[in-house]
Amino acid sequence: MSYASRPLPSHMRQPSSSANSNSASTGQSPILLARINEKKAELENLKQLRDLSAGLAGQMQMLEEKLATLSDGTEAVATVLGNWHNVLRAISMASMKIPKPKDTEESGSDETQKKDEAEGQGQLPQTLVRIPTEHAPMLQQQAGASSGSGE
Repeated sequence: MSYASRPLPSHMRQPSSSANSNSASTGQSPILLARINEKKAELENLKQLRDLSAGLAGQMQMLEEKLATLSDGTEAVATVLGNWHNVLRAISMASMKIPKPKDTEESGSDETQKKDEAEGQGQLPQTLVRIPTEHAPMLQQQAGASSGSGE
């Protein structure tokens, strides 16, 4: 079997002169260099954008934490203000039950007024204190034990 020699296609042939290939590559080289420089600048801008975005994300997280704290504080203030009318009502009820000081004309004599003052009646408002009663038996036992051992 003999092989027939065929001519090679033009794209597979080696260029006959090196000057032709250099001129073709140098013609595209400035365009490629400009594109490479453009891409480098774009990469640098993207890195800056990434860094700035990371900083912004950190600031947003700190802002989120501060807003959560502010929200908790706002809820506490809202609760206090919501209960404020109950506080004012209790103060009003307590002040209504405070005995009014008697005038000297109504009391009849200065001696009875002095006796009332000496006894402490009409001088002090009622105390508004809530005492938990669930521990009262234990407190009474402790008070009894301490007074019994102290005597």
